[in-house]
Amino acid sequence: MTSWRDLATFIRQQYKVVRDEPDELRIRIRFQSDPEEEERTQIVVIAREVLDRRDEWIQIATPFARVDEVDVPAVLAEVGHTTVVGGVVVMGEYLVLRHSLPLANLDLNEFVDPLALVTSSAELLEEQLTGRDDY
Repeated sequence: MTSWRDLATFIRQQYKVVRDEPDELRIRIRFQSDPEEEERTQIVVIAREVLDRRDEWIQIATPFARVDEVDVPAVLAEVGHTTVVGGVVVMGEYLVLRHSLPLANLDLNEFVDPLALVTSSAELLEEQLTGRDDY
């Protein structure tokens, strides 16, 4: 069984942590597909959530656009056709791609693969929808 402490230790060792709180880590993922292209980054929030005061979950969330800057129904349609993992939610003024995993019996590869899918999908959406690299 993986604990939040185990997962947090792994994240601190493997990723660039930009914020570290007891139940939340923020990391910066870097993307560069071509040395000729400018590097892009994505900020990701990884949070420990407790449901019904007993079940621990890990939430992976990363913003990719401001709600007021995009056509939200078009975003939802795009995500519905192209994104394998995660769902789009509104958090404050941001559209966020989010995915959750149960912590009980979580293997590290069951965290790494969804993390990569969520962040790369959000990065692609951000580039397509805004043309910027704000998050």
